[in-house]
Amino acid sequence: MGHAGMDADVVIAGAGPTGLMLACELRLAGVDVLVVERLPERTGESRAGGMHSRTLEVLDQRGVLDRFLAVGELTPVAHFSGLWLDLDGFESRYPHPLMLPQSAIERLLEEWAAELGVRLRWSAEVSGIRQDGTGVEVELSTAEAAPATVRARYLVGCDGGRSTVRKLSGIGFPGTPATMTALLGDVELPGLPEEYIFMRRCPGGHFSAIALEPGWHRVFTSEYDHVADRDEPATFEQLRESLIRLAGTDYGMHNPKWISRFGDAARQASQYRAGRVLLAGDAAHIHYPAGGQGLNIGVQDAVNLGWKLALVARGQAPESLLDSYHAERHPVAERVLHNTRAQAALARPGTQTDALRELFGSLLVFDDVNQLLGGMITGLDIRYPVDSDHPLVGRRVPDVDLKTPDGDTWVYALLHPAHPVLLDLRGSVEVAAVADAWADRVDLVEARSEDDHWPVPAVGEIPAPAALLIRPDGHVAWAATIGSAPDTSGLRGALATWFGPAPRGRDIA
Repeated sequence: MGHAGMDADVVIAGAGPTGLMLACELRLAGVDVLVVERLPERTGESRAGGMHSRTLEVLDQRGVLDRFLAVGELTPVAHFSGLWLDLDGFESRYPHPLMLPQSAIERLLEEWAAELGVRLRWSAEVSGIRQDGTGVEVELSTAEAAPATVRARYLVGCDGGRSTVRKLSGIGFPGTPATMTALLGDVELPGLPEEYIFMRRCPGGHFSAIALEPGWHRVFTSEYDHVADRDEPATFEQLRESLIRLAGTDYGMHNPKWISRFGDAARQASQYRAGRVLLAGDAAHIHYPAGGQGLNIGVQDAVNLGWKLALVARGQAPESLLDSYHAERHPVAERVLHNTRAQAALARPGTQTDALRELFGSLLVFDDVNQLLGGMITGLDIRYPVDSDHPLVGRRVPDVDLKTPDGDTWVYALLHPAHPVLLDLRGSVEVAAVADAWADRVDLVEARSEDDHWPVPAVGEIPAPAALLIRPDGHVAWAATIGSAPDTSGLRGALATWFGPAPRGRDIA
């Protein structure tokens, strides 16, 4: 259980990929978590179909990526509005996306969460929220006769684009409305003459039919300038008729597993935090699912928020640390909304758009353009706002090989416990002395890198640093340059900013 008088330290609404990843992050930090989910069980639906490089890296940072690699397939494909990107030259151990249905991703995350001791309650929908100075009361509508109430120090809404938590908290959701209707479903498609069709454009829109497993295809249809009532159920017949309008045939479509609908509405929460309530994933941002970015930025929201919320919940850092979550993640989603609006525009039917696509596609042969769009889609180029001239600070740390007194390892292996890491690559006495004051929450690791230069997306090769302060989410909070005395004052400031003040009497001047 959580603190005295609390049913949990943190309640998470929503057991999708974002909610489950956040629950795992919090449990790794020793925080008691209760996940409540309005559905009675998994639906088996899989809107998302895979994970990009940065998401694969954060799973690798926790030592669980092998579970996902064992059931998915790394595939050298990525696109911007159906125009292919080349990711071969991207500096990551996993430059290519892992094709894996969302249902399998959720199953693996749920198994991991159970191993970590996360409590998950099905058929429990948030219906009321009351905050005070010490916590938040969450009223739940359940299958039981009377509503249940749970109390926690914090509540995080990971409950989707129609988030009840967001609405009850009075957080605005501005943006642009849908201009088109898309349907998708997993069906048998025996009449398809090819193994797959990807984004074939037609006078009224475009369609795709992607092979999932023997005998099954995922069919997408997108029709422009018509917006369905969002509360209208999506049906197999609607999908079949839409495919006939676009392709002239239904390819013998039958035996649907599930059918769903989406559009190109793009909205973002005006704030990611309202007191003791926070938002993550689709509850904080929705957009046209172009380029497969949605699930990925939700999982990365969770990894950014988890360690910060854990430090605050444990009383080791001030609540103001939570404001950095909005400051860092809101611009990331804002950029995704921007690029998906552009992708939706590039996908529209018409001769003018045809010309634009041809011109846009010709630009992708230039490495700088390919790198720009590829970094955006994969999330490898993200740099959080920082007050530092060092090119690594604010960016995700490269996963270089290391040699330690205990043997060979690599940077991401140091992050498996989800602790901050002060990586000292030159055996600095000054760095070790500062680190000692935060020894209760930061791991000091002395190691050597045989690489004279480290790769940084959007920057290139830079000289290997002398020391790095790495946050649990894998982003660099401070760095020292080889050949100059380490800025211990800057290190001390970064430690206090991100991981709370040192225990009384332990910090040094």
